Amino acid sequence: MVKFNNDWDELLKDEFTKEYYLKLRKILIHEYRTQRIFPGMYDIFNAMKLTSYNDVKCVIIGQDPYHGEGQAHGLSFSVKKGIAPPPSLVNIFKEIRDDLGIDNLGKHGDLTKWAENGVLLLNSVLTVRADQARSHHGIGWEEFTTDVIKLLNVRSKPMVFMLWGGDAKAKAKYITNPAHLVLKAAHPSPLSAYNGFFGCKHFSKANEFLASQGMDGIDWSI
Repeated sequence: MVKFNNDWDELLKDEFTKEYYLKLRKILIHEYRTQRIFPGMYDIFNAMKLTSYNDVKCVIIGQDPYHGEGQAHGLSFSVKKGIAPPPSLVNIFKEIRDDLGIDNLGKHGDLTKWAENGVLLLNSVLTVRADQARSHHGIGWEEFTTDVIKLLNVRSKPMVFMLWGGDAKAKAKYITNPAHLVLKAAHPSPLSAYNGFFGCKHFSKANEFLASQGMDGIDWSI
């Protein structure tokens, strides 16, 4: 049984007994034994271990984990210290700089501080084979992360959802609670960042919304 050591434990306890998850678990056991899988198995659920349900202020939904050696550690868009920030993360930092004047460029790419400040860095799919993007799409993770989003949706305390790119925007239909703010933009990858990610001002909009709800904004520095 997965342990989060926070309020996710009670909220998700039934999830791990569902038929789809038991099938997913069997697949993952085989994959970790026979393939190089990222992130490490003890890092798969770091997003929820670091950001409890009640503490979530903002949800940033990624696709699948980075598939390069040493990159993924269970937080969407984040890489461990000592690993060069990938292009999508560099573009996120550029938008934060242009939006808020906070310059994270040239530091590192570890977003753990954001997670500890209420940013749930959730990928749609939580594992991937080395050097094989999207290799674990369709094995059951999408159902799990959709159920996580449904749980967040019903929470009365407001939060912000940042949906960047097609995979993330596909989750929008599960966010129906008018208490929450949904922000959509192009994906920050170099292929699409100039088609609506740059200039989206999601980071200032998120903090303005949180302030309007009587909540502290997020410190987007790292």
